[in-house]
Amino acid sequence: MNDQSPDSPDSPDSPDSPDSPDSPDAPRGCPVAHGSAELTRLYGPEAATDPFGIYERLRKEHGSVAPVLLEGDVNAWLVLGYRDGRRVLDNPRQFARDARIWRDWREGRVAENHPLVPMVAWRPDCVSQDGEAHRRLRGAVNDGLQAAVARGIRRHATYFANKQIDAFADKGRADLVADYAGYLPMLILARVLGLSETEGRRLVESNAMVFQGGEEAIRHDGIIREILGDLTERKRAEPGSDFTTGLLEHHAGLDHDEVVSHLRLVLMAGHSTTSNLLARVLQLILTDASRLSGLTSGQLTITALVEEVMWNSPPLSVLPGRFAVSDVELGGHRIEEGDLLVLGLAPGNLDPEIRPDPDVSVQGNESHLAFSAGPHECPGQSIGMSIIQIAVDVLLHRLPGLRLAVPAEELTSTASTWMSVLDSLPVEFAV
Repeated sequence: MNDQSPDSPDSPDSPDSPDSPDSPDAPRGCPVAHGSAELTRLYGPEAATDPFGIYERLRKEHGSVAPVLLEGDVNAWLVLGYRDGRRVLDNPRQFARDARIWRDWREGRVAENHPLVPMVAWRPDCVSQDGEAHRRLRGAVNDGLQAAVARGIRRHATYFANKQIDAFADKGRADLVADYAGYLPMLILARVLGLSETEGRRLVESNAMVFQGGEEAIRHDGIIREILGDLTERKRAEPGSDFTTGLLEHHAGLDHDEVVSHLRLVLMAGHSTTSNLLARVLQLILTDASRLSGLTSGQLTITALVEEVMWNSPPLSVLPGRFAVSDVELGGHRIEEGDLLVLGLAPGNLDPEIRPDPDVSVQGNESHLAFSAGPHECPGQSIGMSIIQIAVDVLLHRLPGLRLAVPAEELTSTASTWMSVLDSLPVEFAV
């Protein structure tokens, strides 16, 4: 930030300056309207390697809410504080999920082929809407997910966990990201939706590319929509005992686009978060001998480890997005009508105001932001937890002597705007 006093006539924060956010010459939605021409990017090389360093620097400079740039230098507010995050998530009348009020979108600064569109733009699904429209669509999703659990999600998880392990069990070595966590949730969810295993494996790459952003995000989003559109038509002609058929036959009366959008939502959000969470839980187990021995002895539960990971490295670091319904104050900043806000789930969980000592145990505390909060809190938490419990149990049972094959400090992660993903988890085990 600059060293000039806010009261100086030449300061960008001065009401008399043409670059002041209160000046009529300052365009709404441009970086200077946030009080600085040099905003931090949540994408690019630094963000890919040190997202937590960026969060802490922004917290020191701006407090609990900070102006940032998303891909393509699109303006947004990053909510870093836990309490401000809850305020945004719990109040859809102030901070709506409907991207059609997003000023940069309305005024043409974000094109339809922009890489942010798959993550931020409006879609005919429950995540993009509030109020009665949200309740109608979320009810259909909840009913479908409950039916999936009743039909045996743990059975599917056990089958595919063993099948993935079969492919490397006789080798004595594996990468538990590429060979296991990276595919397992997608294969299970594909079965739940009514997709073939081949289609599920194909969707893993496209799903990752959408979250990664960049030029390929739109193309891969199209691949996902095409596969799920074909699935919808197949199930309309030949119904089955699957999530897709459940949506098609639900009394809420979803149309074709609504069904496809909800299949996309469940598949993408369910796979990415569960895959990343599973990889981080396995990382924690394999880099801390006390946790591994605690699990094998029964003194420690997988649920406790998952809780710890969700506090310290949640599977989704930043949640897109909310939009200010009117001008409002948040974290000491003036948020203008139509501004985009993205929710820092990872920095919110590490907010020193609620966790002054991050080393203090969080066991038994489920008030983290990892599953979001408010009306749009993740409806598939129990499914994700079931998948992880089975995945860890089967892995430890099948692979005696499982251990990390490299020093723990050699493990690396790569982050996009939205999530930080473990690059690999090489292990060795007895054959």
